[in-house]
Amino acid sequence: MAGSTDFDLYRPSEEHEMLRESVRSLAEAKIAPFAAEVDEQGRFPQEALDALVSNDLHAVHVPENYGGAGADALATVIVIEEVARVCASSSLIPAVNKLGSLPVILSGSEELKRKYLAPLAKGDAMFSYCLSEPEAGSDAAGMKTRAVRDGDAWVLNGVKRWITNAGVSEYYTVMAVTDPEKRSKGISAFVVEKGDEGVSFGAPEKKLGIKGSPTREVYFDNVRIPADRMIGEEGTGFATAMKTLDHTRITIAAQALGIAQGALDYAKGYVKERKQFGKAIADFQGVQFMLADMAMKLEAARQLTYAAAARSERVTLGADGKSEGLTFHGAAAKCFASDVAMEITTDAVQLLGGYGYTRDYPVERMMRDAKITQIYEGTNQVQRIVMSRNLP
Repeated sequence: MAGSTDFDLYRPSEEHEMLRESVRSLAEAKIAPFAAEVDEQGRFPQEALDALVSNDLHAVHVPENYGGAGADALATVIVIEEVARVCASSSLIPAVNKLGSLPVILSGSEELKRKYLAPLAKGDAMFSYCLSEPEAGSDAAGMKTRAVRDGDAWVLNGVKRWITNAGVSEYYTVMAVTDPEKRSKGISAFVVEKGDEGVSFGAPEKKLGIKGSPTREVYFDNVRIPADRMIGEEGTGFATAMKTLDHTRITIAAQALGIAQGALDYAKGYVKERKQFGKAIADFQGVQFMLADMAMKLEAARQLTYAAAARSERVTLGADGKSEGLTFHGAAAKCFASDVAMEITTDAVQLLGGYGYTRDYPVERMMRDAKITQIYEGTNQVQRIVMSRNLP
């Protein structure tokens, strides 16, 4: 049977590829030049935020009827991937804006969506996600942050830990216990604003990687918020949090893909230039085999991630991710892509030899940045538990 050039089943559309090209050129021009300095100084990548906002790429997932670009899940993955290819810290801007706001998109009232998604879409505010606590990491349902009803308000008390972009974001989706007797079914979700009285932040964590993205504790000290800031019904917060992660774990896979691609691209260029024993080290079979393995694993991770993104787009808002297969595929993409990113960045450092171990070259930063993708939004050990419980 003759081949057909218009068989589009296993390739992104032309629009997706055009998006990739435009994000890549923007990232290389406006974000890459600051990546090393952002890492070295541990400062927020303001240049990246400005570039992303001015090109409407900071929160592409926001639906059009709230002023957003209305990008599908694969387009969002491509944006995050291409930004992460040059600077992982900067890729947390579009990734965490989706993580923080998706609970509102999935479960929020129409009023809540209008109030909080429009400023996010405009670039006037960023959105963070507050689930983890000092004593509730992988066991998120064991959280202690409390919300107590008081008239037409809720009063929040507690601490959230490992909050990405805390202090920079204007809005926070906060999970809190409203009925301690019911464990996960007694957890509700709320939107808290940075300016609410009683909200404060801990010192930025000193981290191995993603140093340009602030990670801080968030403290709630008798924070009184109007009752209409609850996301969805009382007691549905944990379910919303888990549905959110089904979709957003794919954005962590995207981040891992980007970091790995950046490391592979750099290593490929380096081995062609570096000469030993009278020829380029790219001519040695041992090096060629390393590069082949890196490229093969990266391509496998990308196919898994893009297929999961397509599934994420097909799962209608509020549908059960487990029954649609999204829970398994999201966990698989995140787990596999992040493990692959760690391998590829480690091999890139190896290929650069002593130079790879210095900060004069970007691969050591990429190796440090890759590590977190195996840990956040559920460790890869937790992903394997999720997958085993949701086998297709």
